[in-house]
Amino acid sequence: MFDIGFWELTIIGVVALLVIGPERLPRVARTAGLWLGRARRFVSSVKADIDRELAADELKKTLAKQAQMPELYDIVEDTKQTIQDTKPSAVEEPPSDNKAVTKKPNDASG
Repeated sequence: MFDIGFWELTIIGVVALLVIGPERLPRVARTAGLWLGRARRFVSSVKADIDRELAADELKKTLAKQAQMPELYDIVEDTKQTIQDTKPSAVEEPPSDNKAVTKKPNDASG
């Protein structure tokens, strides 16, 4: 986030020690750390909310795009109708004079 090196932190620490004083510096540092932690948690929660909203928006767009595809619905309905039409013929028994079926037992001798 910020490009602060060791020497910059040292200068900030020395200036804080001179301005605030050695008695109050630990309390101020602790308070600053608490506020920094709260700010980081707030930023991370906002980022998570934004990510959730973007994912929800993307899902809505995908669903809307699918709803605008009537040919897909037509294909599904046509497939259902074809299955319904072929179902009765697939269940019917084969005719009794079927020549492909032999009534002779299989014999290994020929």
